[in-house]
Amino acid sequence: MNDMNEKYRDLRQRYPEFEYQAYHHQWTEKGLCVWFDFRMGEVEFHPESLIDDRSFLNHEVSSEILDRMVFDIGMVELVSYWKCACPPNVKVLCGTLTEEDKQFWLKLYWNGLGEFYYTNGILESTEAFMHIEGKEDMKKPLPTLQLPLSAHYLVPIGGGKDSVVTLELLRRAGKAIRPLIMNPRGATVECTRVAGFPLDEVLVIRRKIDHTLLDLNAKGYLNGHTPFSAMLAFYTRLASVLTGIPNVALSNESSANESTVLGTSVNHQYSKSLEFEDDFRAYCPGFNYFSFLRPLSELQIAMLFSQFVDYHDVFRSCNVGSKQDIWCGHCAKCLFAYIILSPFIAPARLNRIFGKSMLDDLSLQHEFDQLTGQAETKPFECVGTVNEVLAALSMAKRRWYKEGCPALLKKHDADSSPVKLNALLPIGNLSEEECNIIKQCLEKFS
Repeated sequence: MNDMNEKYRDLRQRYPEFEYQAYHHQWTEKGLCVWFDFRMGEVEFHPESLIDDRSFLNHEVSSEILDRMVFDIGMVELVSYWKCACPPNVKVLCGTLTEEDKQFWLKLYWNGLGEFYYTNGILESTEAFMHIEGKEDMKKPLPTLQLPLSAHYLVPIGGGKDSVVTLELLRRAGKAIRPLIMNPRGATVECTRVAGFPLDEVLVIRRKIDHTLLDLNAKGYLNGHTPFSAMLAFYTRLASVLTGIPNVALSNESSANESTVLGTSVNHQYSKSLEFEDDFRAYCPGFNYFSFLRPLSELQIAMLFSQFVDYHDVFRSCNVGSKQDIWCGHCAKCLFAYIILSPFIAPARLNRIFGKSMLDDLSLQHEFDQLTGQAETKPFECVGTVNEVLAALSMAKRRWYKEGCPALLKKHDADSSPVKLNALLPIGNLSEEECNIIKQCLEKFS
C-alpha cells in the first residue's frame, strides 16, 4: 500500500462521518446570501456565497423554491470539504432525498472525483467510496416557475475564448443576454465590458471557501480536483429562477467528453461532459441547461474566436496565472491555447498575446508530448483532443512555417488530413434555431 492509500484509510477511520447539517439563505442589502453548515468529527465548515443584488433580480421567489435550490447547492458544495478526509458515510440532516437523488449524487461525486483518486494514487471502488444517509421522501415537484423570457440567455463567462464565442454568436444573432460571472477577475470583467455589459448589468456570484479547509490542506489532509462545473450548474439554476431566464448557455465543447487518461473513465472535464449535462437536466426538469458549443470542435471555436479581435488582448485561459490575470507561459493550458489558435492568428501577433513564441520553448516538451498523444495522459486541464491538437499544428505548419519550424514543431511530424471547419458534430440538446445560428457563423468565417 502506498503512502497516499495509507493516509486515505487512516483519515476515513478517524473521520467515519460527514454531516450536512443545515443550509441558509437571506436577502440583505448586498444581495442574496447563502451559507452552509458541514461537520466532520470535531471539524466544522461554514462556506458562504453572495449573489450581488441587481435591479433585474426577483426578490419575491418563494422560500419553498429557494429552499430546494440552496439545499442542492449545498449537496454539490459538500464534496469539496468531504474530500479532505473522504469519510465513508455522508449524513444529510437537512432536506430530503429519494433513492434516485442519492444515485445522481453518488454518480456525480464518483466521476467528478476521478482525477482526485487517480492523481493521489488512491485505490477505491465505486461501491465503497461513499454511502449517503438521509431522510427519504417522494421528491415533490417544485411549484410552477414563471420563466416567460424564452428568447433570453444566461451566459456564464469564464474569461477564455469559449465563453466569448458563445456570447458573441448569441449577441450577433440578436438574442437578449445576461452575462453571469462567478468570482470576478480581470479577464471576466474585461470580456463582458468589451461585449458592452458594465458590471452592474452582469449577474455576479461571489463564492468563498471556508479557510478551515485551507488550513487542513496545509496540514497534509487530502486535496485534489472536484467537479467545479457541476457546482456552477446548480448556482446557474438558482440564477435562472432569480432572473426569470430559463436558458443557461454553457460553453463546453465536444472535447469535454474525452477521458483525460486514455483507456479509462478518468476525465478532468466530467462535469462539462454531455453525460453530466443530460443527468443534470433530468435532475432539474424545467431548466434549459445546455452547452451552446457542443456541436463544435476546439478548432472551430478557435477559428471563430480569431475573428473577434477586440477580445484578443483581454481574454485569459491560464489557471496558474488567473489571480494575476496573466498568461503564465509555462503550463499546458497556455500551450494548448497557443496551439489551437496558431492556424488562425499570425505568429507575430500570437507571440504578443502570449508574451513569447510558446512553440520555441523547449522547457514545454513534456506538456507538448501530453497534448500530442506522446505521453500516457493528457494534461489535467480543460484542453482539446489529441486529434484537434495534431490538426492545429498541421494547419499552422502549412500556413506559417513553410520555410522553418519552431523548436517543438521541428521534432514532431505534424502532418494531418484536412479538417472541415464548417461541419457540425452531434448537437447535444440545442434547438434548431440555435444550431442555425452556429451554422451561419461557420459558413461566414470558414
